[in-house]
Amino acid sequence: MNQNVWNRDFTLLTLSNFLMCCAYYSLISTLPVYISRQLQAPESLVGIVMASYVVAAILIRPFCGFSLDRYGRKGIFLASLLVYALIFNGYLVANTIFVMILVRFGHGLTWGLTTTSNSTVAGDIIPESKRGQGFGYFGVSTTAGMALGPLIGTVIFEHGGYTAMFLGGCLIGLVSMGLASSIHYPAYYSPKTNLEFKWKNLLETKTIIPSINVLITMVTYGGLLSFVALYGNEIGIRNPAGFFLIYAVGIISSRFTTGKALDRNGPRRIIIICLSLLIVGFQLLAFWQTQTGFFIAALILGFGNGVVFPTFQTMTNNMVAASRRGAASSTLFIAVDVGMGLGMVLVGVIAQYFSIAIAFMVCSAIALAGLTMFMLTTLRYYQAHKMNG
Repeated sequence: MNQNVWNRDFTLLTLSNFLMCCAYYSLISTLPVYISRQLQAPESLVGIVMASYVVAAILIRPFCGFSLDRYGRKGIFLASLLVYALIFNGYLVANTIFVMILVRFGHGLTWGLTTTSNSTVAGDIIPESKRGQGFGYFGVSTTAGMALGPLIGTVIFEHGGYTAMFLGGCLIGLVSMGLASSIHYPAYYSPKTNLEFKWKNLLETKTIIPSINVLITMVTYGGLLSFVALYGNEIGIRNPAGFFLIYAVGIISSRFTTGKALDRNGPRRIIIICLSLLIVGFQLLAFWQTQTGFFIAALILGFGNGVVFPTFQTMTNNMVAASRRGAASSTLFIAVDVGMGLGMVLVGVIAQYFSIAIAFMVCSAIALAGLTMFMLTTLRYYQAHKMNG
């Protein structure tokens, strides 16, 4: 295998992922407004419509992981990308809340399929000795899509309205599929005798421990993204949206500077540093309620969060054979989805009955719990189950 991380296939996959994420995040800021204004939906129903996407993704991931391991990667990945792109047209005919929920649910199913598939393909393409770097770089494309997608959606909407926005998402998705179809997929031979359709084969039990560790950490991530802008307004920050830009800078800088260290020295030092940064960052956010404190916390939290998921992604790929990478990816992504959902609910409840600042202090404690679990359980478990060669 070519030992260069930025080989032709990895570059195509990364660009495809970037465009797929741009298409997804282009609706994040505009679709809730569309549902509220065009469909006259109350805020409670807007939340249900948006949440149906995540529910669908969680439900489909185990079946996707099994199918990737049983039938191979290419066909499932390309088919899911094609349907993902075409479903953007469904928003054009969704003229009732019920139909919108159906469209959103269908889109969530394809999102679960595509994200699980492309992460599995990344595990196949990235050289084993450079998985830390590779998954870090691959994650940058998701972060860049998260940062640029809303801007792209807003620009298209301002010049062409909702119809252009939905058609634009479809076009971006089709380009993403075109790039993915140009990849030379590594030959994959499934051990079919060992992969019968059984419930135990839908998830990878070997990666449950690191996935639970990720779930704990993602509770803090979900709460942060959902409530930090509201918190900024509460404490008088002039432009709280700037938090996300600085946060993205922290994520990207961390992924470009720690990948080689992960491949060379393993996950211990990196996870300790990054989870410690989350503990400190949430404390700063809660107590240093000034513009300076707000944006310094954004950089610290971005740097800390930027490496946590790619590191655990590298760990889970190092723990399983190629024939179980699909199940391992789906297990990890389910943990991410559930953790983020729990974080949104938990921080919302604490904020309602106490304050957002106290909720962020709780997030700091949860990050400490994640670090404790890593030191006492996950690290030793990983070292015992890491595959050699």
